[in-house]
Amino acid sequence: MVDEIVVPIANDHDIVMARQRGRELAGRLNFSVTDLTLIATAISEIARNITAYAGTGEVRLELVNSAGRGGIVVIATDRGPGIPDIDRAVQDGYSSGQGLGLGLPGARRLMDEFEIRSTIGVGTTVIMKKWVRDRG
Repeated sequence: MVDEIVVPIANDHDIVMARQRGRELAGRLNFSVTDLTLIATAISEIARNITAYAGTGEVRLELVNSAGRGGIVVIATDRGPGIPDIDRAVQDGYSSGQGLGLGLPGARRLMDEFEIRSTIGVGTTVIMKKWVRDRG
């Protein structure tokens, strides 16, 4: 079985595909239905930022295991303009475009780990992780 999927992002159809593929891949682990929805939503938010700000990019989805705990890593990469002020960009309500400013902060809240690397004029990479919770 494939433990890694790369979805090119250029339009709304690609956003839906990334969301579906992320949910399917994460579904191979013991995530709750709620966590599967949170993962899919976070992927949508980050992929939508790619189309809105960079035009194109990719979402890489990978199953991981750390200390006996399974999870999914989502890495969204673009070659867009970059984010000049990351701290501000992850605040609720801040948007450098037409949006409501909920994408990055919302995705950060939905996932367990969240990191942004961005260089002006080079692009942005968002790395998010969600770990399976012990339901016992």
